[in-house]
Order: sequence, then structure tokens, then C-alpha cells
Amino acid sequence: MIRTSKILLYFIATVLLAWTLPWAYGLLGGASPSAPFTLYSSVSGEFSWLEATDRGIEYQDAAGRRFTDKQFDSILPFFYYRQLISDNRFPDSIRGVAVTPKLAQAGNFMFRSSPRQVNANVPGIYPLLESMSGRVDLEASDDVFRIDRNGITFIDCETNTVKADKSAAFTEMMRKKGFVFPARVIAGNPTTRKEYDEGFFITDNEGKLFHLKQTKGRPFVRAVELPEGLEVAQIFVTEYRGRQYFAFLTDKAGQFYALTTGDYALHPVAIPPLDLTRQGVMIVGNPFDWTVKVSDTDGAEHFYAIDGETFGRLKELHYPAPEPTALEKAGKFVFPFRLSFTSGSDTEVVPRVTDISAWALILGLVLAAAFCVIRKTNPVRQAPQCLFILVCGLYAFIGLLLFSRK
Repeated sequence: MIRTSKILLYFIATVLLAWTLPWAYGLLGGASPSAPFTLYSSVSGEFSWLEATDRGIEYQDAAGRRFTDKQFDSILPFFYYRQLISDNRFPDSIRGVAVTPKLAQAGNFMFRSSPRQVNANVPGIYPLLESMSGRVDLEASDDVFRIDRNGITFIDCETNTVKADKSAAFTEMMRKKGFVFPARVIAGNPTTRKEYDEGFFITDNEGKLFHLKQTKGRPFVRAVELPEGLEVAQIFVTEYRGRQYFAFLTDKAGQFYALTTGDYALHPVAIPPLDLTRQGVMIVGNPFDWTVKVSDTDGAEHFYAIDGETFGRLKELHYPAPEPTALEKAGKFVFPFRLSFTSGSDTEVVPRVTDISAWALILGLVLAAAFCVIRKTNPVRQAPQCLFILVCGLYAFIGLLLFSRK
């Protein structure tokens, strides 16, 4: 019993050290360098960025031109429109097109997607807001819905009972429009912190896309035509102030699309295929163009300027992954592996062993020999402990020394 308790104690100590030591070691190196804040300029037609240096904040563009802070505001009039309005410097036109502060306010939007968001567990139940309540502010729904092979079911949140009439009405309308239950992808923004509600975009069991929302308590269902063979992977309902897009979508091949309002047209965006389960995406858009940033797992960042009307690519800019620091390179010889319980790629809390390094076996061998010298014993008698140190390296060495009687 005592021997089992000791083994358990050594194991727990090793786990805790494998979790905390690499984290503490990483703090010594500080934050990893990142790409400067970069946007495509609708005025100059170039990527422009600001960067903090030893000389302060510097402003420049891809053509090599340098700017003052006020000049930088002027070449990004949609992003800095509030500052320009305050300084009475907002332009009357951009590229020969008349613009107003109201256009900037309505046409600007920002979109973000992270692997953590995409890989999160699906709740399975969703609130459907009233899209035409007649009130300025949206009101929270008093029921939620789920979709299974039998249809859509609404459940009263207060009594936890099924709303049979409402469920039957929505199920009948969805089937009438060609929806085949159950659903594959269900996407919406079920929050009242927005100016309007467009409900949900849902793919059925055959991969067809539908728009579902509630108007004055009645179902609104519309089938959205998809190109032949396109299979939707992710849907992001936008609901931006300008109402220019219903949603952004990706297909199984990673192609990114914009679904425009009014015509329900699906437009492919001219960026390389994405894997949103591993890559982060940010879009800063205005009435003229978008700046799309794609972040890879290794730290590389890719910027694409997209025409806001044709969705074609205007320009691109790439920042390579940062070079490993001396501390990061040394860590491969110090730590045989790294243990974590959370990840930026999902929301699950599970043990994860990463960064396994064979180079750390060298240190493990040295530490195993040092352990035998410290314990003043024959390595044969300490074979299990030596093997433990060889595999788990510094973690096992510290744990065995801390909880050893000698």
C-alpha cells in the first residue's frame, strides 16, 4: 500500500511539473513577435501598417512610403472615420465616388473566426427571436427549438413543455419548402444585442441550404440555391448594420463565400482554401474593399485585399512564421514533452501531450546518472526510477528528489 502511494505521489508530481514548468519557462522569453497592424488602403491601393519600434510608432505602406499619424488616418478613411470627422477631415469622395460618414458607419464591418469557436461543442437547442416585433429593441425568446428526424420542436422555457401547435406549423412549412429532416448545420446569432434578426441558416439532411426565421409568430422559410456539388461546412450569420450580407459560408473544400442579401446569391471570395478548424480569420470590411487576415498555427499571417463588389483579389501580403527564439530552441533539449489541459483550438478540458522531443533524452540520461550519484546507490537497484527519469526527464527527476526520504 505504501509503495503504491509513493508511485501515485511521484506520478502526480510529474504531471504537475510537466504542466507548470514549460509554462513558467515560456514566460522568460516574453510574448512572441506578431505581424504589425495591417490594413488595405482604399485611397492608396496598398497595404499599410503601423508598428511599434524603439523610435515609437511608425506608419508606412508596402510601397515604402512613411506617414505621420494624421496622414495614416487619411489613407484609411473608413477605419478612422470618427477621428477624421472630429478633425473635420473626412473626404467628400474616394476614388471618384461620393462618400459620407453615414456610409462609413453603415458599410463598415468586422468578422472574426477562430478554431476555438469552430470546434466548440454544438448546444443542440436554439432560441428563435421574433424578427418583426414592431419594437426598436429585440426581445428574448420565451422558447427554444431543436431539430431531429421528426421535425422542429419548440419547447417553452418556463414550463419545459412542447409547444405542439407552433412545432407543427414550422415543421409543415419547412417540409413544404423541401427541407429533409434532420439538420446538418444550424447557424444563427441568438442574442438581442443587435439591431435586427435574420434568424437561422440551416442545411438539411441532403445538404440543401434554407433560411429560417420567425415573423409575427409565423414561420418564414426560404430555400437558398447552391451551386451543383457544393457541400456547406460552416455558416456564420452576420447581421451587420449595413445589411449587405446574410452570412459567410465555407464548403468542404475550404472555399469561402459571401451570401448577399436581397438576391440570396452566393459569391466565392478570392482567397486560398481555408481550414477554419486550424486557422484563424479576421475580415475588416468597408463599402469599397475588405482586408482579410488568415493566421496559421505556426504564427504565419497572410493578408488579402478583396474588392467589396466583385469579391476578387486586389493584392496580397504575407508575414512568415517568426523564427524560434534561443529559449525556444533550448527548450527542446530541456523538456521531453509539454502537458496542457486546454487549447486555443477548442473548448474541451482534457490532457494533451505536445512538443515531444527526442533531444531531451540526452538530459534525461544525465539526470538519471545524477540521481544514482545523489542517492549513492547502484543503477541496477534504481532501474525503474532511472527509466522513469529517462522518459520524463526533468519532471521525474525533480519529483523523485522532492519526495524521496534520502
